[in-house]
Amino acid sequence: MDFLKLKAEILELANRCEGRVGVYIQSEEGIIEENCRKAFSSASLIKVPILLAGLSQAENGLLQLEEEVQINNAVRVGGSGVLQSMSKGLKMKVIDLMTLMIIVSDNTATNLVIDLIGKENINGYMKNIGLKNTELNRKMMDFEALKKGVDNTTTARDMAFCLEGLAERSILSVENKDLARRILNGQQYKNKLANTVDLEKVQVANKTGELPGVEHDCGIFTGNGRTVYTAVLVDQLKNQAAGRDVLSFIGNRIYRYMIKD
Repeated sequence: MDFLKLKAEILELANRCEGRVGVYIQSEEGIIEENCRKAFSSASLIKVPILLAGLSQAENGLLQLEEEVQINNAVRVGGSGVLQSMSKGLKMKVIDLMTLMIIVSDNTATNLVIDLIGKENINGYMKNIGLKNTELNRKMMDFEALKKGVDNTTTARDMAFCLEGLAERSILSVENKDLARRILNGQQYKNKLANTVDLEKVQVANKTGELPGVEHDCGIFTGNGRTVYTAVLVDQLKNQAAGRDVLSFIGNRIYRYMIKD
C-alpha cells in the first residue's frame, strides 16, 4: 500500500465512524490529519506525558526512580490496574509504578506518580515539550471532578507529537528516551491499533485509553525500515465496539503500508 492510498483509506474510515474521530499519523512520506487539534477527553492517554514528566524529573534530581513508595489502602482506586487487588503493606519502586501506569494502565500507580511529581510540574513539562492542548486537571477515577466538568484533555496532534519526541527531539536524555520506549513496548493492551498487526514483523509501542463513549490509542509503529507515529482518538460513541473497530481498521492499514502489502 502506498502513502496516498493509506491516507485515503484512513480518512474514509474516520469519516464513516459513528463517533467523532481525531487522527494524526506521521510517516517519512507525509502526515495524515483529521480533527487533529480538537480537544478530546484524554482518558488514559494522559499517562504517556506523565511518564515523560517523571523521567524528566529524575534527570534533574527531583525524583528518585529507585525510591520505594508505600501502597496503603487510602490511595487504592478502581478501574484498570493490579495494585488495587494486591496485599496490604506493599511497597513499590517509583520506576515500577511508572511501568504499571503504562503497561496495565494502573490507576492507583498513576495517582501515586502524579502526587510524586506534582500536577503543576506535569502540566509545565507538557507545555515545555510543545503539547499545546494537553492538560492534567484531575486524578484517575475522580468521577466527582468529572461530574463538575473537570477533565484531562488532549489532541491527536499532541499525542503523536509526544511520541515523536521520543525519537526525533531532545525531550529527554537518550537513556531515558530508550527507557520510555521499552516501557511502551511492554504494553499489555494490544486490542486496538495493534489488534491485527503481526508483532513479529511490526512492533507497536502504544498506550490505550477508554471511558464511556471514548476509545483511544496512540503508538509508535516500527518495522521494515519504517517508523510511523500514530494517535487516533474517538469519542461521542453510542457503541464502544464501533470505536475499537475503527482503531483496529486504521492500525491494520498502517501495518499493510509498513510491510508494503
